[in-house]
Amino acid sequence: MNDAMRPSQGLIAVLVCHAPADAPPWQQHLKVAAGTTAGQALAASNFAVRFPGRDPWQDGVGIHGNMVGPAQLLKADDRIEIYRSLVFDPMESRRRRAAHRQRKNSDRKP
Repeated sequence: MNDAMRPSQGLIAVLVCHAPADAPPWQQHLKVAAGTTAGQALAASNFAVRFPGRDPWQDGVGIHGNMVGPAQLLKADDRIEIYRSLVFDPMESRRRRAAHRQRKNSDRKP
């Protein structure tokens, strides 16, 4: 039995979630031992089985929006988020929207 599932420790509830670009959002509720790390929880979530060939650490993993490493200790009700790369650059999208608005407003002027 690995350390993440040792029954002598109290169990805590955590959520592992991922929103892949090419599939519906996925989440896995887990009960893990107190003292479990983010890396151990990812292994226990069967992420590798659900998403074969994807490295969850490639684009980052966070807890409630804050990047963490595999050794991060979990607390009760932590939400472990597996990030993915962005399809577009948000700053470039903002620039394009601003340019579009500017062209639209200049077309309206007499």
